[in-house]
Amino acid sequence: MEAMNFKECTKLLGPVVEGTTVPNGTKVPGTNYQLDPIRGAFNIGTQIRWLDYNDCWLAAEWGHPSDNLGAILAVADWLSRTAKSQGKAPLKIKDVLEGMVQAHEIQGCLALLNSYNKVGLDHVVLVKVASTAVVSRLLGLNRQQTIDAVSQAWVDGQSLRTYRHTPNTMSRKSWAAGDACSRAVNLALIVKAGEQGIPTVLSAPVWGFYDVLFKGKPFEFQREYGSYVMENVLFKVSYPGNISQPNTISSLT
Repeated sequence: MEAMNFKECTKLLGPVVEGTTVPNGTKVPGTNYQLDPIRGAFNIGTQIRWLDYNDCWLAAEWGHPSDNLGAILAVADWLSRTAKSQGKAPLKIKDVLEGMVQAHEIQGCLALLNSYNKVGLDHVVLVKVASTAVVSRLLGLNRQQTIDAVSQAWVDGQSLRTYRHTPNTMSRKSWAAGDACSRAVNLALIVKAGEQGIPTVLSAPVWGFYDVLFKGKPFEFQREYGSYVMENVLFKVSYPGNISQPNTISSLT
């Protein structure tokens, strides 16, 4: 809510077309906006990330797993309001918390042994992938549909990391996660509507993610998915920043 005191943040919020209100749509905290879940995810994700008081995950790739809440909260709110309008039961906070644990685990485990910044990619690619998977579950997609949606997230255009570093450091770093959340919701809804996936999106020779964006190196995994990340994630308490190396704190990352 503190982010709402900064016009640089609030100017980015709201619907794409001014005055648009979506029946049973996602409500944006601290505002009168009621939006479709795609735009709602951008709004809430931007609010969450703006002042950088997120949790922090340090591994081969660092990042902020709580960024995924932009997508989770937006979709959960929209689904619950829609269900209530139809006389059905809304989601429970347990569903939100389970989604949060799952998103932390997906993003965190993908980051443990795989560095995306070393190939120039921003860590919000992991927000998009994790949010797509969890939102797919909230939307009721089956296993194959979820795989299809996640494949769409990997093939999607990925953010370059340059906006986090001099001479290009800028405010995009504060809404990049919101953008990733909105892309995740959009892709999950596209697959729910019947779009197919891309079976070898990662491994296809020449054209796959590994060859095009990861110097031909497949992902490595340290552990099975569980709840390890949520149990070991760090928190920013004294001031915003990101611990990029031992004894080093950078407010720009």
